[in-house]
Amino acid sequence: MKQKKLMLLGGLRYLLPVIEAAHKQGYHVITADYIPSNIAHKYSDEFCNVSVVDKKAVLAAAKQLEIDGIMSFAVDPGVVTASYVQEQLGLPAFGPFESVCILQNKDKFREFLTANGFNVPWAKGFGSLEDALAERYWYSWPCIVKPTDSAGSKGVTRVDKPEELEPALRHAFECSISGRVIVEEFLEKEGCSSDTDSFLQDGQLKFVSYSAQRFDMNAANPYTPSAYSWPSTFTVEQEAYLTSELQRLFTLLKMNTSVFNIETRIANGKPYIMEASPRGGGNRLADVLRYVTGIDMITACVRAAVGDTVEGIEQKSYDGHWAEVILHANNDGEFVGLETKEDLVQGEVIERDLWVAEGDKVEAFSGANNAIGTLVVRFDNADDLDAAMADINKWVKVIVK
Repeated sequence: MKQKKLMLLGGLRYLLPVIEAAHKQGYHVITADYIPSNIAHKYSDEFCNVSVVDKKAVLAAAKQLEIDGIMSFAVDPGVVTASYVQEQLGLPAFGPFESVCILQNKDKFREFLTANGFNVPWAKGFGSLEDALAERYWYSWPCIVKPTDSAGSKGVTRVDKPEELEPALRHAFECSISGRVIVEEFLEKEGCSSDTDSFLQDGQLKFVSYSAQRFDMNAANPYTPSAYSWPSTFTVEQEAYLTSELQRLFTLLKMNTSVFNIETRIANGKPYIMEASPRGGGNRLADVLRYVTGIDMITACVRAAVGDTVEGIEQKSYDGHWAEVILHANNDGEFVGLETKEDLVQGEVIERDLWVAEGDKVEAFSGANNAIGTLVVRFDNADDLDAAMADINKWVKVIVK
């Protein structure tokens, strides 16, 4: 039997468990981006030097390599390209290309939510600095300015007063691939927002999770998530409402089978779907959820990508209370060491994954790409988890000089 070929767009560390899962299934793995030194290329079977946002170039490479499937796990800019190649070559697909384009573009997504009666913050997209500044009378303060198509919180700024608007817009445009930004209502969240992975199979949500997304207010970008914990701070009723609305969303868009990275929050007493992307989230979310629930969404999504049957996806409760800490530096410099005082927390560190060595250059935490590792911690109860999450800097310190 011919060995199936899976193309993965991107080359970052978050692809390593995906490559491992694909190899266990016996697939030939091709990683593709324009940075040959990226770590994932050392573990794949083949490297393809092509930009993940160049749809036609990736399509040409996919034809030449005779791939059986393509995905863009944890690499947001490549999702539209993967969908385009799926459609052009008749490969197993997340869903219709038009639907993927809606999900991947923040202003189109807000327009779709509004047109279909979902809870949605007011928002408007702009293609130029001049247009965005010309409508400043329309904004309420505070608001959020961000690129329509970037991931990892890059280019995101909270704007509290009119004089802060122009620098925020310039920053967002610099980080946008398509040259578009969105200005939207700042939703003051109740409890923690959620950013976590779920799995859609044949159009039906088979596994749904909600997390508590946490932030480091001392970071260079305080809107870059610095920790996640499970369960969420939502009520059972709020989670049920969101699950119903997510299913309605995916049904309207005719989505098929994929892991989805989903961001939700509660604000003004209402649940909101903020983002829903047919890819695994960054920060190892699907990987950590294997600890939390035993559900292996990574193997499921690589099998789905090449048209093999998907098994073992079902709704399961969490095995205890869990947290993932995103290790990061709060200033540029040389990495000296990681100091953890585990005696100060009532939890067990299940995994310590450090990606830098002493003397390596590290950058201030302005986006998810500045992370330098993770800690996975299990707690027996909510009180112990909340105590540890309340002041992570008390027991975890990244030392930089």
